[in-house]
Amino acid sequence: MEQPVVSGTAHDASGNRFTLVGISNVPTDWADVFRALAGTDPSLAPAADTAPPERTSPPAPATAPGHPPKPVRTTPPSVLDLNAYLMSAVGKAARRRLTDALAARGLRLWHLTVLTLLDDLGPQMKTALATRLDINVSDLVKIVNDLVGLGDVVCVRDTGDRRRVVVRLTPHGRASLAGLTAEIAATDDDVLAPLDEDERRQLASLLRRVHHHLTSPSP
Repeated sequence: MEQPVVSGTAHDASGNRFTLVGISNVPTDWADVFRALAGTDPSLAPAADTAPPERTSPPAPATAPGHPPKPVRTTPPSVLDLNAYLMSAVGKAARRRLTDALAARGLRLWHLTVLTLLDDLGPQMKTALATRLDINVSDLVKIVNDLVGLGDVVCVRDTGDRRRVVVRLTPHGRASLAGLTAEIAATDDDVLAPLDEDERRQLASLLRRVHHHLTSPSP
């Protein structure tokens, strides 16, 4: 009889009985197999009621294949002793919040900087703006063109020298800048939430001193 799975009992030379279970992936004459292996005459029975060993499925991975778990962000404690690192990390977070506030109006940080500079210093030539902001003139032109399109600035002839074209803030631009300033103040409040008013003033003073040190020409 050929069966892929059988079970049965046999006995050794001393008469001790033992159980035999055979599993094969092809039809097999198990009586001949056991006789050859043990020199016994086993009584075999089909293993219809003997279920093969249960195969347990491997545990499901925590995440789908190809999608490793996101690493947990941690800051090494010692790096918090480095002031340069702290200024960089805080500046990055503050810039992200400021960028988001400006993006909601379709603006970037350079647009805000140009509007503020024109409000502080009055009409300026494009080359002067580029020099003050330390950016390429062609990049400055794109920024100015964006602001012209929004109605925030205009390019007009200088009343003191008709040969010069200057960029001037419009009434609409002043109103836009006022709204941006209010939003930026809210961003400041979010970033500086752990500090009281005195601490904020002290921080602003210290930051200005550091900024002045880093941007002043070397002696």
